[in-house]
Amino acid sequence: MRALILACIGASLAACTIPMDRVTQLAGDAGFTTEVVQGGAFRHRVYRNGAPASPEGTHIYIEGDGTPYVKRAFVTSDPTPRRPLMLQLMRLDPYASVYVGRPCYLGLAKDGACTPEYWTLGRFSEEVVQSLARVIEAERARGSSRNVVLFGHSGGGALAVLLAARLSDVTRVVTIAGNLDTERWTKLHHYTPLARSLNPAAVTDKASHATMLHLAGGADKNIPPSIMEDAARAQRSPLIVIPGNTHVCCWETIWRDVVEGRPVTTPSALEPQR
Repeated sequence: MRALILACIGASLAACTIPMDRVTQLAGDAGFTTEVVQGGAFRHRVYRNGAPASPEGTHIYIEGDGTPYVKRAFVTSDPTPRRPLMLQLMRLDPYASVYVGRPCYLGLAKDGACTPEYWTLGRFSEEVVQSLARVIEAERARGSSRNVVLFGHSGGGALAVLLAARLSDVTRVVTIAGNLDTERWTKLHHYTPLARSLNPAAVTDKASHATMLHLAGGADKNIPPSIMEDAARAQRSPLIVIPGNTHVCCWETIWRDVVEGRPVTTPSALEPQR
């Protein structure tokens, strides 16, 4: 085990490139195009599906935190997720969609502006949010759309709320297992506080122009529904708990309903929290 941990710390070892290989394969199989674009302080890798535009606006997908640490003890050299849920869900989206990579993810961890801070304690920092916002605005303009819909998983859900608080053209936000209160989350798991990050729970009033829907997995041990309840209530937004779903499984079964804005039709869905 110790040898495995040390191997994953070394950026030059082939094992550490597997997450990016997975992303490349999924995007290629789906026929997505890719480009590296400049945001604010960071570059971002984006994937586009080239589908017809939705009347609702450009769909933006934001991935979770991936793998910031190895076994909670060591900072990884590349945080790219091993299971890119949002990329998989975008494959089911029939409308123009863009998967916007987070700073330093997706093969860009060695960029000049990148340090491990931006996938650990500063993963939701002002610099990160500002850079993502610039890319999203450019993608909206590129598609000649007036509005934006944000879909975010886990830490990507946190970023979606933070981005909605500063982008007036965001009309809808959907989070899956969204980290809606980073302070509560770090306390629950006894993690080091994210001292260099913004907390989405603190910007509720600034995102009121966007309609929000929060989805939680009843079997999610990473971000259980209890972490999301107070934040969703403060936003006066529905929180739908899907019994049996975990942090990454099995969101594909309801995704077309979510994209189309239809009620979640799974028979195990609970009523929204009030």
